[in-house]
Amino acid sequence: MSHPPKPVHPELTNSLLWVMAIATGLIVANLYYNQPLLVLMAKSYNVSISKIEEVATVTQLGYAAGMLFLAPLADMIRRKRLIMLCLSLAIVALLGAAIAPNVNMLILASFLVGVFSLVPQLLVPMTAHLAKPAERGRKIGFVMSGLLIGILLSRTLSGIVGKYFGWEAMFFIAAGVMVVIWIMLFFMLPEVEPEYKGKYGSLMHSLITLIKEEPALRIASLRGALCFACFMAFWTSLAALMHDNFGKGSDITGLFGLFGAAGALAAGVMGRLSDRMDAYKLSTFTLLLIVISFVVFMLSGYSMIGLIIGVIVLDMGVQATHISNQSLIFSLKPEARNRINTVYMVTYFIGGSLGTYITSFAWDYYKWTGVCIVGILLSALAVIFHLLNQKTIHRVRQGV
Repeated sequence: MSHPPKPVHPELTNSLLWVMAIATGLIVANLYYNQPLLVLMAKSYNVSISKIEEVATVTQLGYAAGMLFLAPLADMIRRKRLIMLCLSLAIVALLGAAIAPNVNMLILASFLVGVFSLVPQLLVPMTAHLAKPAERGRKIGFVMSGLLIGILLSRTLSGIVGKYFGWEAMFFIAAGVMVVIWIMLFFMLPEVEPEYKGKYGSLMHSLITLIKEEPALRIASLRGALCFACFMAFWTSLAALMHDNFGKGSDITGLFGLFGAAGALAAGVMGRLSDRMDAYKLSTFTLLLIVISFVVFMLSGYSMIGLIIGVIVLDMGVQATHISNQSLIFSLKPEARNRINTVYMVTYFIGGSLGTYITSFAWDYYKWTGVCIVGILLSALAVIFHLLNQKTIHRVRQGV
């Protein structure tokens, strides 16, 4: 009796790798276009800065919700089908944001933009699946570089577009870009058959089991959440600072993304250092960089040079700590990496949303000083939490 042939494992060609990296960067950019545009949006709808910052908050919450409830489905249904559906709905959400008749509809559309822009969190594990074991780390790093560039340069692009064409134009452009990405992925992305045979409920319950059984996952997730809260506290307040203290528009605000890129590139070097030196000590140093950045910010409310130095230090600290966190969690259970990544990234973006939310009130009452105090307190809390869990982190690193 003949058996059906086993399905051929799709090959991760260089052209496909480039398409996945480009798609990852352009899709994740949807989450950050609004940050340099917040002042323009507030004027358009005649609302306060604290109200319009809900747009940035719910976008991050939407991303976290998408990762929590939709990303695990990649283990149950065909991944390409899920990716194409999410991209289609992201296009609709972006158009909805562009034509929103009032601020509440903009907030709703922004939440949906976040939910359906979860595709990078499907493409990165898909890269790991398609890559040959000997090339897996390098190819995942290549796709992650696309994601990082998308995060940082999205603000530069949206700031310039907002300045000269209005904030709505950015969302129309983003929708058009997503159509192009949809076509590219439709024709080039291979299908990956699901391996999980259980039900959705048991799949979701396994996330809770991982949180209970893996203390290192809890440590990395909370550490990451506090860092991203600091990151978002700065970036969502920068547009208001540029407007109030420097009389600058969204174009100048967006250019800070270029300086952030310099810090992120330095973080990549630190990531490679983690293979050569004690990862715990390196993480202690990168967390302290975040505290230092907010001290610099507090002294630079009217100094453009000081802000540039601060943003380089901030992005270096946040991105290097993120790399360290991922190195820690991916050493836990290879068979559950997708779900482990879900727990980590959901917590990470919830932290970013809470940082944005708290900072909106700090700005209303204490302006830039309030924002810096929030950043110092959150980053100091991350350092204390890290130091208190030294023994657990060392046990995981040593495989105990």
